[in-house]
Amino acid sequence: MKLRGLYAITPGGADVVDKLRLALEGGVALVQYRRKELSRETVLQEARQILALAHSHGVPVIVNDDVELALEIGADGAHLGREDGDLRAARKRLGGRILGASCYDDIGAAQEAVRAGADYVAFGAVFASPTKPRAAHAPLSLFEKSRSLGVPLAAIGGITLDNAPAVLAAGADLLAVLTDLFEAPDVRGRARQYGKLFS
Repeated sequence: MKLRGLYAITPGGADVVDKLRLALEGGVALVQYRRKELSRETVLQEARQILALAHSHGVPVIVNDDVELALEIGADGAHLGREDGDLRAARKRLGGRILGASCYDDIGAAQEAVRAGADYVAFGAVFASPTKPRAAHAPLSLFEKSRSLGVPLAAIGGITLDNAPAVLAAGADLLAVLTDLFEAPDVRGRARQYGKLFS
């Protein structure tokens, strides 16, 4: 599986499935299901719906912060942050599924994540992020320094169509986008525009 392209991070709200459908029609490489504020039962129902929708477009789904949920719904993998459990244990639980790791602004954490079995690592916030305003700032130079890790590099945090070319030029493989994608007036069209940056 080639991890390169637009990495859609699901928004909150009741219309998440409708918005994701538009993004998938425009072209997405990977989807991350991220939900904090709902009951487990609602999350399970919504996650299964999102998984079926993404798979109908041939797109893998990664569950944020929750290996057990990923396994329960049969997702394609999980993405873990610093507080979300041990990467080696997650690697073992996930088997051949995708494991992603948040490494913030820390190349040492990325090296350790790769040793633990991560399939890709994410750096960010690359730019000021409306969803995580207090996030650490990850300079673009991190991507250039991290090419030798030998895994795809995801950039997250404040990414827009305007600043995305600089992030790709620095060496990112995946652009993880929430606000600039799902709050665009034309979600499908915005996803297409991101897709053109990779062609």
